[in-house]
Amino acid sequence: MRPSGTTHSAHRSAAQRLLFGTIGMLSLGLGIIGIVVPGLPTTPFVLLAAACFAKASPKLHSWLLQHRLLGPFIRNWEEHRSLTKRTKCVAITTMLVTIGFSAWSFSGRPLAQVCLLGLGAIGAVCVLRIPTRALHAKATVKSTANPVD
Repeated sequence: MRPSGTTHSAHRSAAQRLLFGTIGMLSLGLGIIGIVVPGLPTTPFVLLAAACFAKASPKLHSWLLQHRLLGPFIRNWEEHRSLTKRTKCVAITTMLVTIGFSAWSFSGRPLAQVCLLGLGAIGAVCVLRIPTRALHAKATVKSTANPVD
């Protein structure tokens, strides 16, 4: 399953595949570091890695899609290009807590606090701008006939 708009990697030169593979590896590394470092996002780096691997190597892209922890998230993104309300709420809440804690830890440094809060606001706006979808496709059909939300 390739994301729409990508071409098969065999049509790219070796230099292009190397460049996309390198960017993909760096992005994946930053995404993994972002799991444990507050303020460093995981999701955009992992999605960038998946996009780069799709252009660099079907083998690397397939490996990432089959990954036990990251695979379901990436497959879901490539299929729907949207997030559920629950995912958005978890992302915004996590950002609020980590950015709030980080800003609090910089007490006495108002410039750093303003920068952190500004970056957090930008991140929240980015998440909120991503299209929202129902949790399951069938739930969308049911909710139209019998709105529960």
